Amino acid sequence: MVTGGNERSERMTLALDRHQELLSDDDEQIGLECPYCNVYSHMTPQSIPKAADVIETRPKHVGLVYQCDSCHAPVFLRFATKSFTDNRVELYRNFVELERPKERFAFSYLPKHTEVLFREALSCYSTNNFNAFASMCRRSASSAYAALGEGGKLRAFEEVMIAQDIAGIDDEAFAPIKSVLFDAGEEELLPLLNRVQAGILLEVMKDMLYQCFVRRGKLTRALKVRRFFVQEDNQDLASSA
Repeated sequence: MVTGGNERSERMTLALDRHQELLSDDDEQIGLECPYCNVYSHMTPQSIPKAADVIETRPKHVGLVYQCDSCHAPVFLRFATKSFTDNRVELYRNFVELERPKERFAFSYLPKHTEVLFREALSCYSTNNFNAFASMCRRSASSAYAALGEGGKLRAFEEVMIAQDIAGIDDEAFAPIKSVLFDAGEEELLPLLNRVQAGILLEVMKDMLYQCFVRRGKLTRALKVRRFFVQEDNQDLASSA
């Protein structure tokens, strides 16, 4: 069974043992999207700290290096320590990915100013700077509304409400997302986002920009290509007549 850090069973235990190194219940494996090859792959432990050293110093966090089975790159994960005994260090099951895969998007369809801001927003997200990410999302959204012209903010709001309904997110959980994207207050009044809320904001923001710019751009381009080939066919028929 291969799982990500936030999907494991509450019963799962990960520990450093003085005599047996790294232990986990039922040999459960870690699976991640590799930040180097972008493939969802099993991660094999590569460099594990000595349990004796960790027991002696009792740090709040422990770093473990895994190897991506797909591209063999080292992937560094940070675990919080849960408890200590004379021979064992138990770790909390959730971990922090210190290097995250770069988020991808069809930037070529965005207005240039919006593209620059949203690229920086995604960079903030990939480095786990979630509140900087929220601030850059607000700037990206404001730029998008301006590019859409009159009624652009209302159109974007409608797209976001549709996304909330499709995803089945309740109003209380969705309130910080709407606040980031549509409130007109000062930056200092932005809500503080945790990892889960930032993930929701990421997907909502990508969907909003897709619906407002990318979908239209792709459709317009596809129609132009089809018109071109129709015209070419008509010219060939006319020349052969």
